[in-house]
Amino acid sequence: MSTLDHKIDFAVVLTVRNANPNGDPLNGNRPRQNYDGYGEISDVCIKRKIRNRLQDMGESILVQSDERRNDSFRSIKDRVDSIEELQKYSKGKNKDNIMYEKIACDTWIDVRSFGQVFAFSGEEVSIGVRGPVSIHTAISINPIDIISTQITKSVNSITNKKNPDQKTSDTMGMKHRVDFGEYVIYGSINPQLAEKTGFTNEDAEKIKKSLLSLFENDSSSARPDGSMEVNKVYWWKHNSKLGQYSSAKVHRSIGEKLKMEGYSDSLVPEKLDGLNVEIYDGL
Repeated sequence: MSTLDHKIDFAVVLTVRNANPNGDPLNGNRPRQNYDGYGEISDVCIKRKIRNRLQDMGESILVQSDERRNDSFRSIKDRVDSIEELQKYSKGKNKDNIMYEKIACDTWIDVRSFGQVFAFSGEEVSIGVRGPVSIHTAISINPIDIISTQITKSVNSITNKKNPDQKTSDTMGMKHRVDFGEYVIYGSINPQLAEKTGFTNEDAEKIKKSLLSLFENDSSSARPDGSMEVNKVYWWKHNSKLGQYSSAKVHRSIGEKLKMEGYSDSLVPEKLDGLNVEIYDGL
């Protein structure tokens, strides 16, 4: 497998219908929204979904969701401690940060993609790995409308021991959703950092594949199946490590069109001389 030797930029246009794409725990779990009324999906949320899709593909993942873990480890530290080679280079006379980082990157695709901080209480090791794949916070193309619905619970959580037949008062709550929204995710893959983590051309293809199926196997009460859909993935492969254009200019080549024209299946980014774009339909 060959290390990535060229810069990559990408953009993902996705649609949300009657779903909460990313709740804000500091705001009653309402869909995230900036002060101008545009919807947001955090980069952390997007990376979580990419990790989940890579895990579905059979890849080895360090940062696993507890409800989706495919091993017996309940924490990142437990998963790290299970790798004997890592322990060999983590302390004592054999301590070697470079070897520790290399083994971690070779073991887990999310570490060599996004990076990871290895610093645990009571441990000698303290290593920060910078990954080549960077993801922006997704922003909606237009301001969003948030619909809030009051909900009740019609069953007792516990039995009243003094009066088992008594029905407790219904618990009131709220559910929030975006009626309709189109969001765009921007990202880049840096070949200089790819060299340090061992991120390969094959890894880049796996990231692309995960973006195409970003919301598959991701349903929940807040995001029912079919409520979130990847419409298009735009993939720019530069012909050098530095790239012919800055990532900002590449992303602007579609961002300006989205602002002026809105999204349609026929939307094609502004042409940049010498840089072609590959366009894929979401699954």
